[in-house]
Amino acid sequence: MSAEARPDQGIYSIGAVARMLDIPAATLRAWEERYAVLTPSRSEGSQRLYSREQVEQLRYIKSQIEAGASAADAHRLLAQELASGGVPAARAADRDSTPLVLIVERDGYAAELAEYFLRTEGYEVAIALDATQAGLHFAERSPEVVVIDLLISGGAGFRLLGEFAQKGSAQLLAVSAIDSADESLRAGAAAFLRKPLEPLRLVSTVRDLLGTSALTRTARRQHATS
Repeated sequence: MSAEARPDQGIYSIGAVARMLDIPAATLRAWEERYAVLTPSRSEGSQRLYSREQVEQLRYIKSQIEAGASAADAHRLLAQELASGGVPAARAADRDSTPLVLIVERDGYAAELAEYFLRTEGYEVAIALDATQAGLHFAERSPEVVVIDLLISGGAGFRLLGEFAQKGSAQLLAVSAIDSADESLRAGAAAFLRKPLEPLRLVSTVRDLLGTSALTRTARRQHATS
């Protein structure tokens, strides 16, 4: 199995997981140190990287705590579930509208392939084949998730990451044929995938990030009406 297809590969930053699950990053670090049941991998720059499996495991822990268990008991139950073969799947986040995914990709064929799979899942998709077009789409269409090829327009992907991250209006998924996880996370990406992209991996990652966006939209609505 390729590295890209491995469900245990770390791709999400601790900040992205904190937003995704509405659990403070400090709590995630404390759980890791105190219980040592769920330990994320580390990038070359020592940043925590959580896999999709670990996100589901954290969802399980959160559900146990919300049901009345202590954090210690929730981690003990998780350890038992893992020993017996897995963790119950968490529900997909509800979406209150059709999300727009912006694909910023220098390879037209790769962009169309990604578009096909995302549209099959019911998402609206826009494609930008250079940095200028990406900036226009971002400003005019306000995508909820942006998939950015870091090598687009001669390596302008990092600049786009920084600009889009400052706006704070979209979840950013960085992709590259070279291992740029550390640099992309520092620039503002919520997750990183190594190319070539495995379609199901891409779809599942976008789905997770859209769950984060849904939580962000809900928080903004609550703040606006409070």
